[in-house]
Amino acid sequence: MKPTIQIAALVFILALTVQACQADSSRTASGSVLFQDDFSNPSSGWLQGEDELGKTEYTNEGFRIYVQSEVSGKVAIPRLGFTDVRIEVDATKLAGPDDNDYGVICRFVDENNFYLFEISSDGYYSIGKYKDNELILIGMDKMRASEEIRQGQATNHLRADCVGSTLTLYVNGKKLAEVTDADFKAGDVGLIAGSFETPGVDIWFDNFTVLQP
Repeated sequence: MKPTIQIAALVFILALTVQACQADSSRTASGSVLFQDDFSNPSSGWLQGEDELGKTEYTNEGFRIYVQSEVSGKVAIPRLGFTDVRIEVDATKLAGPDDNDYGVICRFVDENNFYLFEISSDGYYSIGKYKDNELILIGMDKMRASEEIRQGQATNHLRADCVGSTLTLYVNGKKLAEVTDADFKAGDVGLIAGSFETPGVDIWFDNFTVLQP
């Protein structure tokens, strides 16, 4: 059984305060692209960095998050701002343990406050939030298993909808969970990857898209 996520230390590649350009969603048609990045341009805004816990970088026309410390995680954001969004991305495990977690984030206020939508390479998923630097899973007490998640080094297509207080996770076109939470109203979007007991989690992301829901 998958344990509840316990990330003891998160390292962020950006400053504590994100200077967001809030999208005017009230004037944007549903399905319109608000932001899109295939990571082919290393100057598109995602900061790269390396420290004792891991590395974030553009590589092979994608974006890589490598976590080299146990029970830790890394986040990358493009320094934007949104309210309601639909986020989609392709994610592939390059190496490391299947007992991991990776996915997308929305309404990133600062490094201690944001929503996260994650899966693992051994077939589990969760929706949660960091609030005042405390991880809280929403609508579940631990990560849940799903046969819709492709395990090992297979590519998974993730979709996360943040619409009002409703948070929904889809994987490979299938809806896995829908929960409600009203703590965060707006903020940045981004990527996340983390490790549990075994370090070396290596995740590659591509085709990151933010749409108007």
